[in-house]
Amino acid sequence: MEELTVAVFIAVIIALVELLKRSLDLPTKMAPLVSAILGLPIGILYLDVDLKTGIIYGLIIGLSAGGLYSGVKTITKSE
Repeated sequence: MEELTVAVFIAVIIALVELLKRSLDLPTKMAPLVSAILGLPIGILYLDVDLKTGIIYGLIIGLSAGGLYSGVKTITKSE
């Protein structure tokens, strides 16, 4: 699995979650769950690995996107 591919997938998931939050009023606390769910089809369908590994990679990608979003939000949040 190439690192650049994974980075692009993480960025796409972050963008999709932000789009869902703005257009469908997705609650912020649901964002990590949605990120993990969006990561699953990426791991299963787009990565050239077996099903079990694809599920694990998909969860890792989705949870990484959720964590990255949360971390950036915390850093940019003004007190």
